[in-house]
Amino acid sequence: MSKKDNSFDIKINVIRAWENRTHTITDLAHINNVSPSTIYNWIDRYESLGENGLYPVSNEYSKEFKLKVVQEYLKGGYSQKELVRKYEISGKSVLQKWIKNYNSHRELKDTSKGRKFTMTNKRKTTLNERIEIVHYYLENGLDFHKAAETFQVSYQQVYQWVKKYENGGEEALQDKRGRKKEEVELSPEQKIQREMQRLERENERLRAENAFLKKLEEIERRQK
Repeated sequence: MSKKDNSFDIKINVIRAWENRTHTITDLAHINNVSPSTIYNWIDRYESLGENGLYPVSNEYSKEFKLKVVQEYLKGGYSQKELVRKYEISGKSVLQKWIKNYNSHRELKDTSKGRKFTMTNKRKTTLNERIEIVHYYLENGLDFHKAAETFQVSYQQVYQWVKKYENGGEEALQDKRGRKKEEVELSPEQKIQREMQRLERENERLRAENAFLKKLEEIERRQK
């Protein structure tokens, strides 16, 4: 597989295998015919930008923007990873290059080529919308980016809703003003019911993941 053939589907599958600890970085690099440093780069971009970070993009950055971010980092208020996420920079290595050039007294120039990287802003949603979005995610390849684009919300929102759903079901997606009922307050029957619901959600996620992996295996077979 050449470097340019590393599709989004393959990258996200690698990320999930790494998150689930089913393969080591070395194994994943060997299976996908890339270097371990490439796998680490995918992980870094995913952790900084979510699934959007796995798409090939060439971003535009003004020299004023670069200077602002570098100076913000040097003040010590944010880590590199936090700044990459905050300003949606394409990767930590990009920021590191700006910092190196700045410290070497080299001019930070405008990035004149490429296209602007845009992300959908967060928006208010109803409980029914959040439930619909989570189920769409589970039924359409576990793709945060696709769900965010389809419903015009940010991928961070989709990610948070999915995690809440996996931990507490549809009830956890409510915009609660009060506190959640503590586990110690539940009756034995309620505790059993909650655990059964949690197991069902886990089974739902595993079924969706299994369907996605089968689809990915077919994609990889076609590319060989």
